[in-house]
Parts: sequence; structure tokens; C-alpha cells
Amino acid sequence: MRRWVAASLVAGGAMAAQAAPDNTVRPAQRPEAVTQEGQDESYRLASAATATALRPAARPAAHKEVAPEPAAAELNFQGWIQGFRDRALAQGISAPVLDRAFGGVSYDPEVIRRDRNQSEYTKTIWEYLDSAASELRVKNGKAALRDQQARLEQIEAKYGVEKEVVVAVWGLESSYGTFRGKMDVIRSLATLAFDGRRGEFFEGQLVAALKILQAGDVAARKMTGSWAGAMGHTQFIPTSYLEYAVDFTGDGKRDIWSDNPADALASTAAYLKQFGWVKGQPWGVEVTLPNEFDYTLADREIEKRPSDWAALGVQGLDGRAVADHGPASILLPAGREGAAFMIFGNFAVLERYNTADAYVIGVGHLADRIRGGAAIQSGWPRGDRALTLAEREEMQRRLTSEGFDTEGIDGKIGPKTIGAVRAYQAANGLTPDGYASPQLLHRLR
Repeated sequence: MRRWVAASLVAGGAMAAQAAPDNTVRPAQRPEAVTQEGQDESYRLASAATATALRPAARPAAHKEVAPEPAAAELNFQGWIQGFRDRALAQGISAPVLDRAFGGVSYDPEVIRRDRNQSEYTKTIWEYLDSAASELRVKNGKAALRDQQARLEQIEAKYGVEKEVVVAVWGLESSYGTFRGKMDVIRSLATLAFDGRRGEFFEGQLVAALKILQAGDVAARKMTGSWAGAMGHTQFIPTSYLEYAVDFTGDGKRDIWSDNPADALASTAAYLKQFGWVKGQPWGVEVTLPNEFDYTLADREIEKRPSDWAALGVQGLDGRAVADHGPASILLPAGREGAAFMIFGNFAVLERYNTADAYVIGVGHLADRIRGGAAIQSGWPRGDRALTLAEREEMQRRLTSEGFDTEGIDGKIGPKTIGAVRAYQAANGLTPDGYASPQLLHRLR
């Protein structure tokens, strides 16, 4: 079930998981006073596994580096455009499209600043979920569902993805269309491609964006999005758009940018269907664990039928066995002190959108709340804080030096690190729940 290296629709490596701000009430448009900065830097997770590819290409690791001087960079940038032009022509982009796309385009130092500082802002999973499924976001989601009811029912009928799930993705990606991003995608992608740190990836996205322009789906200056190239209501990057976007309205364009969200919502459903969404299967169900639960079983590689989990004492919040929706794993995103979830195959499908556990739980739980479900009932270890990037790297170094190899020092709390944490806990008489907490780091020190 687990896909630690997954295709994702988030652009630019901006974060392991994000939730667009929910401080606006639908259907108000995004206020001018609020910038994309609020979206990009508000909701980051220290504990989530960072995706290795952006929606859906590969998401590179984030590092803090010094940006070049803008004046010198602009001069070199214009020279780079000339060289890129030849490469784009060789890939079938016409000269008129290139002329329109790059007319007046300059180097954007703000894009580089954001790219260099992605790892500085972190939140715990419960802080993330407090925003992702806040009362305001739930209220706005129910309003969005009512506004788009007929269209969403048509989308659900065609693609077999529940309307609440589609609305939840919309809510987390752009706060139901109010935070779609206003940056020039061609300028942003060209700046990132020129920068070279992840040049090959972003040049590929730039070529894909030019193909979109060449197809006539949108005009160059109307192709707007986030600083890293995520576009539209549900934040597709160009390569994802080319492969999965659909023309649901039948007007001959796959328009994910307009105020009408139909094409964007249908494209999201088409994407999830492509990767195996099963209608009627929950993403996950909150469960209770028995006092004697074997925490080594809380592993994404271990799957059992709900009836088999029930035989081990794992029950739904109603005290009964969870309905049999297929093989399931137990997920403890904050260890034994946090909520426990029995997760099914649709969890892995949502991971194709963004691999961070918090994002998937956020989408799934928001969809449940929009449908009328209850908030998460269990508590969280709210006395804990998120580990910084330096602390996560330190934990990996210390675990490895103690003989519990994390197979790399990258600051990402992925399966190898969780496994190392669990092995260390078991060897030292601790509950082996795999939770990389500040207390664990203190003990390692």
C-alpha cells in the first residue's frame, strides 16, 4: 500500500504538505492584501515524508542556499533564454509561442528567495490539521459543495470519486479557489530553470507550460499560479496538466484558471481515478487500540482485514469492528499519544497528490467533515513541538551512530528513519511506535 516515492501534484517542492489559508469566507475572492507568502510559508510539517517529486514529477529535496544578485542574474537570465529558445524549438515549440511567452519576462528574485527558504517553517501534524479541517474551512467546504452541487454530482458520476473528496482537495489547495496564485508561471519556471539547482526538472515543466500555451488552453499572461508553477483551483503543475487535465465543460479548453472551477475539479477527479480510487472505500477510519497493542504492527507494510484487526482489539470509535473495506494498515502519525487510524487503499491514492501523511489525513478528514462527520476524537501530544530540519538531521546522525541506520542524513522522517526509531525504542525498552519526538532526540543526546 505504501508509496514513499510518489507522484504528487504540488509544485516547486514548496513543502511537504500545505493548506491554503482559510481566513476568507466563500465566495469572496482573494483579498489583495493577502499574498502567496501566506499560503507558501504557513503550513509546513517537520515530521512528514517530503515528496520526491512534484505533482506528479519528482519533487527535489529542499536546501537553504544563497540567491544570486538580481542585477547580475538578470543579465545572465536573458542569455539563458536565448539558449533555451533553441532547445524549446527542437522540442516542437513554435517561434510565435516563444515570442509571446517570453515577451517582457524578467528574472524573478522572489521565486529564488522562496525556493531557498523552504525548510525554515514547520508545524506539527495537529497544528496542520487544526487549519486543514478548521471550522471555517469545513463551513466554506459545505458552501462550496452547495454552490457546485449539480456539477460535482456529474463529476462523481463520470469518474467515481466522491464529490466531498474533490471539494476537500480544492479546499486545501486553493481555499476553494480564493488562493489560486497570481505569479506568472512562465516567469517563475524560467527563473527556476535558469537557476540550475533543479534546472532539469523545471526546464521540463517550462517546456510543458509552453505546450499548454501552444494548444491554446490559456494565454501566456493568464497562466498564473504559485511561485513554483502550481496552477489553478487544484494546483496542477504543467506536466500533470498535460497528462491528466480534462475539458469537462466541452468548450475545447482545459481551463483550470478561470473562475468557473468545473475543469479543475473534474481534472482532480480524473487524476484520482487514474491512480485507482475506489468509490465507497474510506481513506481511513479513526480507531482505538487496546492497552496491550503490539506497536510494531503499526507499520504501513503490515496489512490485515478489519476483522483480523478487531481480533487484536482494534476497534472503531463506536466500539465495534470497522467495516470490511479491504486490507488495511494502522497509522500512528504522532505515536501512541496521538490519534490512530486504520487506513485503506484510497489513502495511497491520495498520496499520489501529495505524499505527506498530514496532507492525506487533512484531505480525507476534511472530506469527512464536509459530509457531516465528526472531528477527530483522540488527543494529540500538544506539548510537543516540531523538530527543526537541523534537529531531524541530528536525530538521523545519532540513530545511525548508535547502530540504527537511517540510510541517509536528509532531515526527512520517512520509512527508514521511522524504522530506525522503532528499532531504537525496542532496544531501549520504549514503546516502539516510531514517533520521532523532541523527547527521543533529547534521550539520544
